[in-house]
Amino acid sequence: MHIDLISAETFAQGHPLDQYQWLQDNAPAYWHDEPDGPGFWVLTRYEDVAEVGRSPHLYSSQPTVMIQDPDAANPTSSDDHQMMLMMDPPQHTQFRRIISREFTRGPAAELRPRVGELAAQIIDHVIDKGECEFVSEVAGELPSYVIAELTGIPLADGRELYKLTEIIHTSDEALQPGERNNAILQMFAYAQRVYREKKDHPCGDLASQIVHAEVDGRQLDEMDFQLFFMLLIDAGGDTTRNLVAGGLHQLTQNAEHLQEWQQHPTGELNASAREELLRVVSPVIYFRRTALKDHELHGQTIKAGDKVVRYFAAANFDPRKFTQPRELNLHRFPNEHIAFGTGTHVCLGQHIARVEIDVMFHEILSRMTNFKTLEPPEWLASNFISGIRRMPISFSKR
Repeated sequence: MHIDLISAETFAQGHPLDQYQWLQDNAPAYWHDEPDGPGFWVLTRYEDVAEVGRSPHLYSSQPTVMIQDPDAANPTSSDDHQMMLMMDPPQHTQFRRIISREFTRGPAAELRPRVGELAAQIIDHVIDKGECEFVSEVAGELPSYVIAELTGIPLADGRELYKLTEIIHTSDEALQPGERNNAILQMFAYAQRVYREKKDHPCGDLASQIVHAEVDGRQLDEMDFQLFFMLLIDAGGDTTRNLVAGGLHQLTQNAEHLQEWQQHPTGELNASAREELLRVVSPVIYFRRTALKDHELHGQTIKAGDKVVRYFAAANFDPRKFTQPRELNLHRFPNEHIAFGTGTHVCLGQHIARVEIDVMFHEILSRMTNFKTLEPPEWLASNFISGIRRMPISFSKR
């Protein structure tokens, strides 16, 4: 089996399940060569992927969660500032605490009425046309709007900022030289304006909380805010956008499941269907960790400093954990998928994402039917995020 988890082409039609299965069966700790780097260990079994996330004493998030080491020319590369994703406890815990309350289950549930209004407006804009470009006109709209409201910026700006994150996640071979860094600089420039506005005129939004927060007696500065803001915009859109688009694609490929869910769009099937789509779609492909000390894993010696990369979709399709994992089963229970990660870095926004997914699919399934894809889905050229970039569809009004 030829294994290539570097090229974006490997993920051009979704997750490479055959490669994952071969690795799980034959090389659960697999050394992967890297064209412009030292190489990395690939972990694909559920228990390994989950456990590494729970072991910051053995696996560090520094210097990055990406396979490729930070480039000194990258605007986010800094000796004295880090994005929260790249922090370990206790620093990570302190930064996460700044906004964690707003992302707990209770406050997330309180957002449901407003999220429902936004979702209804999104469907209102396309329902009478009978067709749309589903990703940009439906799936990507809601998370962009929600994170914009939470951070206190205009809704239209939330949509435009997501376009920058899409560039940031695109693989180098699909970008022009300097295009990613330019997108990061545009994001930082916008965040700088927000920082200055919220510093002078704070209100009750997340951006104001971050601007005026302190960690260990030190107030966060402009660079801290820029990194925090980029993370919120980035993570606030990816999971829901790619889950809704990828989820509808899965449902159109499994018509009997789509029909069953449409018969009960507000019923008990909602929660299990949502979790199954999270498992199957797995929007985040991987997160890297860096080994802090020498140790053995599956008969291999992992040395301090080695890159250790956890593949979430592989774990979510591991037959050692899930019965018939390649089958979409909207009734699957229990469903202990790890689409949101594990451990201290488990996705902060998972409860809000679940509200968005529930509300968006309620609007889609209760108001639209007879879905047909007008062109084959076009996937984001990325080995980090699995998402459909473009998917024109037609539908009937229910």
